[in-house]
Amino acid sequence: MSAPLLAAKDVTKRFGGLSAVSGVSLELHQGAIHAVIGPNGAGKSTLTHLLSGDIAPTSGSVTLAGQDVTGWTPERISRAGLGRSYQKTNIFLPFTVWENVRLAAQSRSQHATRWLRLATSFAQTNERAARALELAGLTQRREAVAGVMSHGEQRQLEIAMSLATDPKVLLLDEPLAGMGTAEAERMVELLLRLKPLHAMMLVEHDMDAVFALADRLTVMLNGQVIASGEPARVRADPTVQTAYLGEEH
Repeated sequence: MSAPLLAAKDVTKRFGGLSAVSGVSLELHQGAIHAVIGPNGAGKSTLTHLLSGDIAPTSGSVTLAGQDVTGWTPERISRAGLGRSYQKTNIFLPFTVWENVRLAAQSRSQHATRWLRLATSFAQTNERAARALELAGLTQRREAVAGVMSHGEQRQLEIAMSLATDPKVLLLDEPLAGMGTAEAERMVELLLRLKPLHAMMLVEHDMDAVFALADRLTVMLNGQVIASGEPARVRADPTVQTAYLGEEH
């Protein structure tokens, strides 16, 4: 297997006497989806924040494309090749789909010496935005106003905005939350399309989607990893079944 695009080693985050994440290690490889599951409060979102730089670890390290990015700001980590989505959709509701994605692409293309030039005239920005829309399956919706789109389309738009920044790694925090069956199926199809070009971490409660997508599965409980490996093996682990999945799995 190739070297990981993102790796966490013994990452820990303490808030006073509480360890929200304790000694977690994982690797994300291009062409593979690593799912992280666990009950509410297990530390999944905190782990995502640690990997993206939204919060700094108390100890441990994070590397991105072989570079130590521990303690870097989210903006710097993003520019180094990491894109992410949040539990709560993070888009510009009054803007069109195209305007949302172009703004994301613009963050990678503009130069301070060109501030008198119209942002819409940058060919490289427009090409990057158009490519992101196509990857996300939203080309036909480019003129739609984000605020009136369905929840599923808004989640697609958020991913398109991440894609417009040319990430190597995608961290997706509950991208299927709140979706109906049809929207969830479209999201699974989208993530499978993106998989070959990216290293991906998926935090998700939809177990059908997890087992349809994941190449590797990590289960967290009380801030710690209780099992990690191939999904079939983790699924059969009695500790995991007791702690989270339940007998029906």
